[in-house]
Amino acid sequence: MGKSYFDLSGKVALITGGNGGIGLGMAEALAEAGSDRCIWGRNEKKNEAAEKKLKSYGHRVLVLKCDVSDEKQVEKCFSETVKILGKVTTCFANAGIGGDIPFQEMTIEEWRRIFSVNMEGVFFTFRAAIRHMIENKIKGSLVATSSSSAISGAPRSAHYASSKGGLLSLIRTLAVGYARYGIRDNAIIPGWIETDMTAEIFANEKFKDTVLRRIPQRRWGVPADFGPAAVYFASDASAYHSGDEFIIDGAYFRF
Repeated sequence: MGKSYFDLSGKVALITGGNGGIGLGMAEALAEAGSDRCIWGRNEKKNEAAEKKLKSYGHRVLVLKCDVSDEKQVEKCFSETVKILGKVTTCFANAGIGGDIPFQEMTIEEWRRIFSVNMEGVFFTFRAAIRHMIENKIKGSLVATSSSSAISGAPRSAHYASSKGGLLSLIRTLAVGYARYGIRDNAIIPGWIETDMTAEIFANEKFKDTVLRRIPQRRWGVPADFGPAAVYFASDASAYHSGDEFIIDGAYFRF
């Protein structure tokens, strides 16, 4: 039999925000499929724990402390990633932060705090990846983690929803602009997922009772639910799939 479309041997994936939540779920699945991985994260303790966990799968693992809102850090860490692992064939821009404040009370500092990570961080990361892929003639894959708030809105998180909506436009633009180089670009839109970021709101019993009933699968998503999509986008199986949005939400938006 020939090589499986989902065999990631020889592939190298970079996952920002890969030290926990959805990013770590992606990194674990990529490891199982044979990919080398580099994860970037700001929290040293989470980085150490993620590195220990990922090493148990085998294949090469690199963990770097990186604040994606800092252009110089992104450039330095991307160079180090390539120096140690040789290349980057798939780049998951997954790092993100949230906020909870009514729009009329929001300051420009708070607005910019969210955008510095959720939009500018993706800009810095994808720009470095695209330059690397073009220069080295790599037919690569770029994947951005958006949010269901990009579709439904978020009354107390307008800055977060706006930044995640902006990612969808960016992905469509990159897909059209870089197809000639064999670079494909897609977005993943998570529904309600149990992670550190959602822990506080999930602790609200009224919220849980109201929202869970609206999810046809009657459960919250978990990071492992994003592993198969990550493998697909990193693999040759998605070679002709670009400019799209993958919604992973247990059919929440169809109910």
